[in-house]
Amino acid sequence: MPATLTDVHAHFLTDDYVAAARAAGIEHPDGMPGWPGFDLDDQVAAMDRRGIERAVLSVSSPGVHLVAGDDAGALALAEHVNDAATGMVRTHPERLAFLAAVPLPDVDAAVRELRRAMDAGALGAIVESNAHGRYLGDPAFEPLWAELDRRRGILFVHPTSPPAWEQTSLGLPRPMLEFMVDSTRTVIDLLVAGVVARHPGMRVVVPHSGATLGVLADRVSAFLPMLVGADVGAAWDAQLQELWFDTAGTPFPRAIPALTGLVGTDRVLYGSDSCWTPPAGVDAQLAAIDGAPAPEGATSWRALTAANAERLLAGPAA
Repeated sequence: MPATLTDVHAHFLTDDYVAAARAAGIEHPDGMPGWPGFDLDDQVAAMDRRGIERAVLSVSSPGVHLVAGDDAGALALAEHVNDAATGMVRTHPERLAFLAAVPLPDVDAAVRELRRAMDAGALGAIVESNAHGRYLGDPAFEPLWAELDRRRGILFVHPTSPPAWEQTSLGLPRPMLEFMVDSTRTVIDLLVAGVVARHPGMRVVVPHSGATLGVLADRVSAFLPMLVGADVGAAWDAQLQELWFDTAGTPFPRAIPALTGLVGTDRVLYGSDSCWTPPAGVDAQLAAIDGAPAPEGATSWRALTAANAERLLAGPAA
């Protein structure tokens, strides 16, 4: 029997969330053909079939701050999806957990909603790679990171469409290329700004096998001493080792080897990216994981990621 999995990257939707997005003019989110469906019973049944013991639910891009300047609407939508997730976890407390949606770039409201959601059981927060063009190293976001640090919460950094995607996406769905570039951009911003170093109690998860960090990290390391000084360049390398990474997307045969060559294997986690990845895609990704050579020191990638997830969800040492 294969080892059971913990899925740290599982998404959900509600009818009201989709209705709010459509009212904001979002019929093709991030250039995708349309909105996927989500059903809680189907979620749990799929977990059973795939050998997933526990899934951490979250809302994907475009998040909850759908219209620039509509802070009140963003907060109301965050409250709605977080209350919905709380209800799902209460229905299946042994199988499900959740990450709170927060209405960045409204920092004060984001901190308040994080507190409310974590008091209700959220493990931390999911944020998009940019909030209407503001990246995660922005000093204005510091109160949110401080609250996550204080509560020893998870920060899941999910990609979204970058500013000016109309000029850069080549008419392609943004998850194909733009998501990977924007993830890398915002993680570099977090690290260069020293956010991870300042907040060791906040555990940062980067999806999609680290996006393009595995191939760009050495290039960044070469530039940083010239731009910001040797001390920051050294801190960059140390902070990379503090990040966690999931396997969502296409981890094998190339992405995970590139990532683990950079940071090793002890912070690699399983992520399905359901419900945005269709069931056949999730099954194919899992077959690739099960078919890959076992990582050094573990019997399988399932066993490795399950053990890593157990450490992540247990929280940092006091």
